[in-house]
Amino acid sequence: MFRIMIVEDDEKIRHIVADTLRKWQYEVIEVSSFEQILDEFVNGQPHLVLLDVNLPMYDGFYWCQQIRHVSKVPIIFLSSRNQNMDIIMAINMGADDYVQKPFDLSILVAKVSALLRRNYTYQDESLQVTHRQLILHLSNSSIQYGEQTADLSRNEFIIMQTLMRNLGKIVPRDVLMQALWNDEQFVDDNTLTVNVNRLRRKVAMLGVEDFIVTRKGMGYLIE
Repeated sequence: MFRIMIVEDDEKIRHIVADTLRKWQYEVIEVSSFEQILDEFVNGQPHLVLLDVNLPMYDGFYWCQQIRHVSKVPIIFLSSRNQNMDIIMAINMGADDYVQKPFDLSILVAKVSALLRRNYTYQDESLQVTHRQLILHLSNSSIQYGEQTADLSRNEFIIMQTLMRNLGKIVPRDVLMQALWNDEQFVDDNTLTVNVNRLRRKVAMLGVEDFIVTRKGMGYLIE
């Protein structure tokens, strides 16, 4: 069953969309607190996100950018804003579609269904990233090598996914710190170093050595 995460501060609209999606046999995550949306995303592991533009605290463009640091999950913006610049910003931030309010629920469901088919035709492959026979499972934030597995913390998962999505490329430390940052705790150099070291130990315990490489003064990469 596909999970759809709805980030919409208009409770009436959120409930209507959620009820409609459930009738189509989708599992729905309704976000009602808008301060830790990235945490909600990482914990919920949705297959698609419906994201409003006008939100408390930070707008949808900001949260779309934060999600794109850690995932390529399909994102559809829902917004009453109809200026071309808003649509251009949404696409540039990494959105897959932009639906203007008021919208027809049947059209929204059709767009959701089409994006899910397009992105998860090979569902098992889409829910994992593999390199050097080490598998990162996106559905449950774990790593696997052979028969051995290890669960990752939120920060470890974000670091591993970001590096594995950029194989062969150096990911600067400040990019990783921005991905880890949340509203309650500022992420500094030491926090990043501690989490990278913990992640390295977990990978090594599975039997994979020198998986994450340090480029001094630049960042980290997986070769």
